[in-house]
Amino acid sequence: MKNGEKILTSVLMLGAIGVSACETCQTRQPEITKNLTHGAGPESDWDWFIVGIVMLITLVAFYYTVKYLVKPGERNKDHIKHSFLQ
Repeated sequence: MKNGEKILTSVLMLGAIGVSACETCQTRQPEITKNLTHGAGPESDWDWFIVGIVMLITLVAFYYTVKYLVKPGERNKDHIKHSFLQ
């Protein structure tokens, strides 16, 4: 294994430890977010609405990011991407 792979593996393993919620927070979370996050969780329906809007914005941004990275649609021969592709 190369050093870079060892470091990446270590970081990912250590990051996974802090991902799940502690036992105290698990009892305070609603069923849908149990084991995912720390804290008291959403306190009203407006919190769920805000989370839904943020998720929607994130998914739309991710969709367009992948779409324009895979097939940008630029056909101009003077575009800077052609200097990298050649």
